[in-house]
Amino acid sequence: MKNIIFFGPPGAGKGTQAKILSKRINVPHLSTGDILRNKLKENDDLALMLKKIIAEGKLVSDEVLNPIVSDKLINDCKDGFILDGYPRTLDQSIFLKEFLNKKNITLSLIINIELDFKMLQSRITKRSIEENRDDDNMLVLQTRYQEYIKNTKPVSDFYFKNYKDIFYNINGNEEIDKITSKIDEIVKKSWIWANFYIYKLDLSSIFHVFTLILFW
Repeated sequence: MKNIIFFGPPGAGKGTQAKILSKRINVPHLSTGDILRNKLKENDDLALMLKKIIAEGKLVSDEVLNPIVSDKLINDCKDGFILDGYPRTLDQSIFLKEFLNKKNITLSLIINIELDFKMLQSRITKRSIEENRDDDNMLVLQTRYQEYIKNTKPVSDFYFKNYKDIFYNINGNEEIDKITSKIDEIVKKSWIWANFYIYKLDLSSIFHVFTLILFW
């Protein structure tokens, strides 16, 4: 089972890396941002409320996000998941922990992409032009970044303290390809040790590990 969480400030590239990894290991990429943006295309009251919240750079409430995430994990992620943009608050992390424990699901990796604010400004400006996203502007960026520092960074800090063995920090200032390569190495390392543990170092496990290395 491959269950992975991506952390990082808005514009750090966690969504891009999560999509790349999703294709490589054939595990669903569950992006709350994408889910909410798709919801915005609808014309009901919830869509109108979400549009106002996201346009202002504020966080969507747990009452809205938690049921969405748990439903997706149950129905769309039978063989694992890559979470991107969730959990963003300590309350959401508690909800997720309780949900995973109830379902006997364990986390495999936690990847935190770090990025300084100046680089973040540059990336967001470029993304706003290329993708024509209304939620990408400097005022909204500052609000989102402040929300991240206040609410989400404490969550990643919590996971770092409690899941040190599977928590990895990545320098988000580097080029996309370099970041992807580093994540590939982390995933391969994680799978190698997991298979040694599961198969107790017998000959079949050694063959399986070398197959992972050769054909990655």
